[in-house]
Amino acid sequence: MNVPNSQGVISLHDDCLAQPGWPTSEAHPAAGVVWQWIVVNHRHNSLLWAEEDLARRTRVSDSEIAANKRRIDGFNQARNDATERVDECLLISLSLVDEASARTDTPVSRAPAGARLSSETAGSMIDRLSILALKIQAMRQQTGRDDVDDAHRDGSRVKLTQLLQQREDLGGCLDRLLTESAAGRAYFKVYRQFKMYNDARFNPALVAEGRSGRA
Repeated sequence: MNVPNSQGVISLHDDCLAQPGWPTSEAHPAAGVVWQWIVVNHRHNSLLWAEEDLARRTRVSDSEIAANKRRIDGFNQARNDATERVDECLLISLSLVDEASARTDTPVSRAPAGARLSSETAGSMIDRLSILALKIQAMRQQTGRDDVDDAHRDGSRVKLTQLLQQREDLGGCLDRLLTESAAGRAYFKVYRQFKMYNDARFNPALVAEGRSGRA
């Protein structure tokens, strides 16, 4: 399994966004398990982005907005699940987790003594790079609109420059973490998100609905 670098991740994100029919088309081909999960994460971030826009509509029925919200919950869950899969793949590749426990709720870290713990995982950085790719695409579109004034386009160009800088900075942090992790100087862990609102066993409102349905 090849450990990605930030430039490869950024290029993959941008290539996906340029693909006709993305994100509802077939997944972008990717070589290697970790790259496949990076694509899955990016696809669900893209679906989530579009659904969030639809959920802000003001001239549709409440039932349509409720449907948007349910799809948002599903896409967000899938996005988080894919982020965890990315972390699992990377930690296994870097020999920083016990492979047998990697997909359980209690992964066993195999970090070297004295290594620095990163509070942010490589998978979460890649997830943030995905979101920045979407922001950059959307802001770039604003700079080319012909139905707005120059002030809007100029302001959007300033914001676009800042977003590109943010992505470059975050990419550098990802590369540093992966390089130091490969050298045994740093490590990260798989952190389970435990999204309880989607689980009828944990969400108190859904638990109450289940009880009333059995009454």
